[in-house]
Amino acid sequence: MIETRLNNLALIAFFSLFLFSVSATAGNQKEEAMADSVRLALSNAISDARPPSPQFDDINQRMRYLRWLSDMSDRIKKKMPDPKVRLDFLATVWYEARRAGLDPALVLGLIQVESAFRKYAISSARAIGYMQVMPFWTRIVGDSDRRKLFHMQTNLRYGCSILRMYLDMERGNLFLALGRYNGSRGRAEYPNAILASWKRWEHKS
Repeated sequence: MIETRLNNLALIAFFSLFLFSVSATAGNQKEEAMADSVRLALSNAISDARPPSPQFDDINQRMRYLRWLSDMSDRIKKKMPDPKVRLDFLATVWYEARRAGLDPALVLGLIQVESAFRKYAISSARAIGYMQVMPFWTRIVGDSDRRKLFHMQTNLRYGCSILRMYLDMERGNLFLALGRYNGSRGRAEYPNAILASWKRWEHKS
């Protein structure tokens, strides 16, 4: 019994050390007042549980998607060696970005800057996961279970939906929307870093 408890404590300590060892350095979204209609729209976007399922109007669109998938898979192979994990991640990025009206290259650029593609990254401000989502969002528009932010699709769903909301709030001004996402609205460093990273992830079809 004592040995089992010691083993459990050791596992907890190791897991805690692991989480803090992959900490991210990005900033954080700020909790701010929002209209009920905005809160409801964001909540509905988050709660849609349908799995990623890309839809195409014709074969040309599908072929462009498959070429993008192949290109991006080659680019992040070193960051995600497992082919299934890599393809699931990219398919979900593509789906969630398009669902939110965002360029998948922009989302990949943001993930590069925010977490360097680390699923379990935690910032000094306690932002979580690939897109460094602040836990308070789960209380405002979710079910208050912040642990779900370590789930790939949930994290990408929150991140893309929040950035879309900020874009709408800033009337399409991406520079200001990115500043809000990082909690540094009005400063140039973060938006410029994301915009530069976005260019590196563009796909030449």
